Amino acid sequence: MPDQQAVQLMIKARWIIPIVPAGRVYEDCAIIVNQQKIVALLPVAEAEKSYRAEQTVCLGRHVLMPGLINSHGHAAMSLLRGFADDQPLETWLNEHIWPAEERFVDADFVRDGTELAVAEMIKSGTSCFADMYFYPEQTAKVARRAHMRAQIAFPVIDVATNWGDGPDDYINKGLALHDEYRDDDLIRIAFGPHAPYTVSNDSLQRIGVLAQELEAPIHIHLHETANEIADSIGQHGKRPLERLRELGVLSPLTQCVHMTELDDSDIATLASTGSHVIHCPESNLKLTSGFSPVARLSAAGVNVAIGTDGAASNNDLSMLGELQTASLLAKNVAQDAAALNAHQTLMMATLNGARSLGIDDITGSLELGKAADIVAFELDELCAEPIYDIASTLVYNNRAVKATHLWVAGKALMLSGHLQTLNERDIAAKARQWGKKIVQEYPRPS
Repeated sequence: MPDQQAVQLMIKARWIIPIVPAGRVYEDCAIIVNQQKIVALLPVAEAEKSYRAEQTVCLGRHVLMPGLINSHGHAAMSLLRGFADDQPLETWLNEHIWPAEERFVDADFVRDGTELAVAEMIKSGTSCFADMYFYPEQTAKVARRAHMRAQIAFPVIDVATNWGDGPDDYINKGLALHDEYRDDDLIRIAFGPHAPYTVSNDSLQRIGVLAQELEAPIHIHLHETANEIADSIGQHGKRPLERLRELGVLSPLTQCVHMTELDDSDIATLASTGSHVIHCPESNLKLTSGFSPVARLSAAGVNVAIGTDGAASNNDLSMLGELQTASLLAKNVAQDAAALNAHQTLMMATLNGARSLGIDDITGSLELGKAADIVAFELDELCAEPIYDIASTLVYNNRAVKATHLWVAGKALMLSGHLQTLNERDIAAKARQWGKKIVQEYPRPS
């Protein structure tokens, strides 16, 4: 047909959840992609009449939605999956994880662990992730090679580690990494002060100033346990959030991870500063860290996104699993069965995640002009039937759902369950080699 517009990709699907408009589900429609962006979303008959695509993908038992955004994790720690289970946070860190990291973490560990994590995230429908770990230059390279969208936070901590000598060294290396990726369309570099109890006032204050100057995000573990609050009051005479506010760390650039121990003043501070909360429900449950009051935060106007945390404390990177846990937990914490409904939960894992990372003008919803970051979930299992509400099925019945296709900026990262930018067999082989090495040289704690 002479009136047809030539485009690169047409994806037809049984259902589409665009996230914006909120709560909307389209049936038997198509998404049109050209030059890495979404150019149309319309009924299949109209799409076939108006567009001529170089490639057409037909997904008759699938739902399309924005790629999931994992707003907090430590990708390389996938190589420590199951290494030190069933421990509270302080014991887990001090007696198991930190000693193992000191022994094994180097550039190769981070490269191979990040490849494992990125492959797992792609295969479970994640198109963008936020990371904080040592050797962030390796994480950035892996993400870029896989064509994954990512925010890479370089760690800042008061002690020397395998990656650096101390806060000044970490910040200098991180600033150089920021310069390297300044104009990259997929990778954004952030400041990653580990936590208030591991970073001094001087370093936190310097990070606050530099972040504002560079308009770079700050990603920090915060209010993770009751002990953290008590220790801060004992040492500084104030709660950690108030200390960070006084040091100039809190702003719309700040991503506060965990936030399980909050009072009314904390929530008011978050709302007034525009800081974001990254909720990691499964990791918090496993480490008995507490419960984030998601419904109260949302009611106060605080943007809440979702992360898996690292596979060492989860033990998987499935955002679908995290969605179910987040919604069920929020209802019980609020004592309200209507709290965090299915569409709200999906928004937390997409548009809210993009907002927290400062990229909601680029991704997080299937709006015209946004990047074609799109996941297809297949619903072809017996346990999916009958389907009354597709959003409910995605959130509450994730065992009936399987990610089969994923595109980032219009490029296919997975087609029909097969990775397109990474070699799954090689990644698995390297992970097994690391497992053998760690068991031989550092037996798993009993």
